[in-house]
Amino acid sequence: MKVTGVVPLFFPYCRRLWPGRLTGVSMTLLKATALDAAVLAGHLLLYPTGLLQERPAPIPPVGGGTAPLPVRPGPPVVLLHGFIDNRSVFVLLRRSLAQHGGQRVESLNYSPLTCDIRAAAELLGRHVEEICERLGSARVDIVGHSLGGLIARYYVQCLGGDLRVRTLVTLGTPHAGTRVAPLLADAHPIVRQMRPGSAVIKELGRPAPGCRTRFVSFWSDLDPLMNPLETACLEHPDLDARNVRVTGIGHLALPVHPTVAAGIREALDSAHAGSRFTTGLTVA
Repeated sequence: MKVTGVVPLFFPYCRRLWPGRLTGVSMTLLKATALDAAVLAGHLLLYPTGLLQERPAPIPPVGGGTAPLPVRPGPPVVLLHGFIDNRSVFVLLRRSLAQHGGQRVESLNYSPLTCDIRAAAELLGRHVEEICERLGSARVDIVGHSLGGLIARYYVQCLGGDLRVRTLVTLGTPHAGTRVAPLLADAHPIVRQMRPGSAVIKELGRPAPGCRTRFVSFWSDLDPLMNPLETACLEHPDLDARNVRVTGIGHLALPVHPTVAAGIREALDSAHAGSRFTTGLTVA
């Protein structure tokens, strides 16, 4: 999947990616960095709006006076944010799913003080059960950004969540662990769990025969938080997984870029249609 960024206005931000001189850096890389910086600035403004847990949308009464908006058949979509973030990161993606007649969408928050992926996955499981009961659905789809994708995958693989999750879409998720920011390795327990070789990563690498969930992993070849970059690809012999390569944007832009949103919609639509996820865009 090839996407484009914006004019590179934030060159100082590039130093977090390349500590040395910036000479010779490609324009594509500069554009991706500038876009990530712009996304970060915009997200900081929206961040307070997502601090509180989302209020569940009421179910329209049957036979009410107002005709309900058309809803594409399929399970509800649950959005799960990344590390030290909240549901506000999904403002644009949520709007995209709604405008294109998608299923019901719900955004979840987990505490930034969460110190264990396993505990967060258990909490996610309780939220999913509540959503299924409230909406009368047997299954859900989940879209997880970064750490959110890892939490959702643990729920699916290790806690029986494959009974509830039809499709799990991950965006820039360190499926094999990431070596980025070694000086911060001991700063937070959940950061250590995202390192290659951690107990959690090893658990996710164990056999998972009969897993019912379908996985689609979007990964960027310009993601500064994935080291190595391919760690965001999901490779497991027992899982039905497809990896989609995104070119031209970084980590922060994955949940907000319209081209990625279109790819997510296609992944969910193809799951409903029972067909293989295919697209005319460049994918890997």
